[in-house]
Amino acid sequence: MKQNQSESKEIIIDVETPDEAIEAVARGASALFCQSNIVPPELKDKVKIYNKESGTSIISLKTPSDIELIYREAKAGASSILIEPRDLRIIPLENILAKLQGLNTKVLVRIDKIDDIETFFGVLERGVDGVVYKTRNMEEISIIQDYLNYVRRVELATAKVKEILNVGMGERACIDTTNMLRIGEGLLVGSMSRMLFLVHSEVIGSSFTEPRPFRINAGAIHLYTLGPRANTYYLSELKAGKRVLIVSKDGYTRVATVGRVKIERRPLILIAAEADNLDGSVILQNAETIRLVRRDGEPVGVTEINIGDEVLVHLTGKAGRHMGISVEEGINEV
Repeated sequence: MKQNQSESKEIIIDVETPDEAIEAVARGASALFCQSNIVPPELKDKVKIYNKESGTSIISLKTPSDIELIYREAKAGASSILIEPRDLRIIPLENILAKLQGLNTKVLVRIDKIDDIETFFGVLERGVDGVVYKTRNMEEISIIQDYLNYVRRVELATAKVKEILNVGMGERACIDTTNMLRIGEGLLVGSMSRMLFLVHSEVIGSSFTEPRPFRINAGAIHLYTLGPRANTYYLSELKAGKRVLIVSKDGYTRVATVGRVKIERRPLILIAAEADNLDGSVILQNAETIRLVRRDGEPVGVTEINIGDEVLVHLTGKAGRHMGISVEEGINEV
C-alpha cells in the first residue's frame, strides 16, 4: 500500500486570530499563514509559521513579467514565495516551476477551493511545495488532511473463488458518492480486513436498469471498507460527508465523499475465496448489477461467478483492527 509522499508538501491554513490558530492546530493543521504574534507561545513548537518575517515573499501574478520577479526573488535567497494569483492557470505555474529548478525556494500558491489541491500538487509532475487556504469552516481541515495524506495506490492480487452460497435476506448498503465513477473503479470491501474484494461501481447498468455512475452497491452492512488513509469503516458507519477510498482495477486510488447511503433488505450471496494461503469472503446483494472484477480487469456479475474463477482482492495480512486502525494481535476471523 503506497502512502502519498506528504512530507514534501504542505497545506498552510490562513488564520487571522489566536482562536483560529488554536482551532486549526487542534484539527490537525501543521502550518499556518499569519502574523507571528497571533500564535500562542505554546503552539509555536507545534506548527510552522509562514509570513514575511519568516522569509516568505508574496507576489501577485498578473503578467509574464511577474514570473521574472519571482525568479529574481528566489535567486536572492527567498526561503519561500507565495504566489497570489488573480486567475492562476496551469501554464504560467509550469513556467515558474521549470525556471526555479535547482533553487532552494519553496513555491506556494494561494487557492480558493480545496478541490484545487490535487491539481497544484501535480503540476509538471513535481507540483508546488505548498498551498495556502483560507478555510470557511474549520471542519474542512480534516478533509484537507485526507487530500494530503491519502493512500495513492493499493496492491491488488487474484483470489480463487472456492465457495458460493445463498445466505438469505439481509441489509445491504448502496454507497452513493458525490463523484462520477469510471469503469474499473469501485470499493474494496470484505468480511475480514485481511482480504478485501474489489466491488465494481454501477457505472455499467444492465438491460433493465440505467447506469448509476456515482454508486457502489457495496454489500452487507457488516463489511469493512477503506477510508482515505487505509483506516477501515463498517458499511453501516458510512453517512453523508464521510470519505472513502475509490480503487481502480490497476490499484490506483482517489478519495470520494459519500453523498448518501441507502440501506435496504435484499437477498444476499456469499462469495468465499483463497489467495496466498489466506481465506476471505464477501456478502453482496444477489443481483446481476452487482459485480466483482476479474483478474484481467473486466467486471463480472455475482450471478455469473463460478467456483474456480479468479477475482481481484487486496490482501492486508492477518492484522486485526481496533477502531478502524490496523493492529498486530492474535485474532481469528471466520
